[in-house]
Parts: sequence; structure tokens; C-alpha cells
Amino acid sequence: MRAILLAVLVAAGSAGAAKAAADEATMLATANGFYAVYKTFQPSDGVPSAADRAKYAPFLSPELAKLLADAGTAEMRFARANKGSPPLVEGDLFTSLFEGATSVEVVGCSGDSRTGHCTASLAFVQAGSKPTDWNDTLYLVSTPAGWRVDDIAYGGTWAFGNKGRLSETLKQVISFQ
Repeated sequence: MRAILLAVLVAAGSAGAAKAAADEATMLATANGFYAVYKTFQPSDGVPSAADRAKYAPFLSPELAKLLADAGTAEMRFARANKGSPPLVEGDLFTSLFEGATSVEVVGCSGDSRTGHCTASLAFVQAGSKPTDWNDTLYLVSTPAGWRVDDIAYGGTWAFGNKGRLSETLKQVISFQ
């Protein structure tokens, strides 16, 4: 009886490890897909338009997609009320650095069956300047449609740039009156 129980526990553990590895692989695919879209918008500037958000849509959680759409609406409202003013958000929203990243490598993902995170190694390289390197973290959620990016934690350590999380920045834009 003990041997049977041990065999069941080992099999369950192996199945759990295989599921975790599969989840990490699909998280990695989602993160890489998100950044593949990101790279098409270099330089990335401000809240993406509806057309640009549609390109990101396969990789975004419903919550993050709604925050981006609501921030886009807030930007339009602000622009109508403040002719000639700069937008509420300038620069890259999806990375720590205002200028954005010129290269991205997702270096690993982990999590459980509902949430995960991926570390992205980013760099900005401009001719004649010292490269800027940093790590940001993508937070993912498992949805009925698969793994989706739900938030980004900015990891840049310099004085100027995005701090905190993308969702916090978007909520500030949405609440601006």
C-alpha cells in the first residue's frame, strides 16, 4: 500500500512539474510576443492609439487593455480641453526609460497556475552614447484565452524615468481632470 501511495505522489509531482514548465514556456511566449509588437513601435511614445492597442491586444489582459483604452480616452479629453498643450504622457510607457529600449531579451519566467512574472533585460543604445541597461518585470495572468501581460514593474534606477508600475501610471492619466 505504501508503495502505491508513493508512486501516486511521485506521479502527481511529475505532472505538476511538467505543468509548471509548460506554463513557464507559454508565459515566455506571451512576453516575447508582447515585446515583438513593442519593437515595431520604436520609439514608443505615450499612450498607444486604438489601432496600435489592437496590435498589442493578443498579449494583454482584459484589465490592462481597459486601462490603456481609458487612458487613451483621457488623453483625447485633455487634448480637446487644452489645445496646443503637450499630451499627458510623453515617452515610452512600456519601459523604465523615456526613450524606450532598443533591445529586449526575456530572460526567465515563473509563477503558478494563475499568475506569473517574467524578467526582461532591456537596453537603450544610441550612437556616441554610453548604453543604458536595466531590468523590468512583466506580470502575467492566466485568462481563458491563455497567459496575458497584466502589468509592468519599472526597474530602472536612474533619477528620471518611469517608476512603480504601468497600471499606476495609467490610473493617474485616467484620473487627471
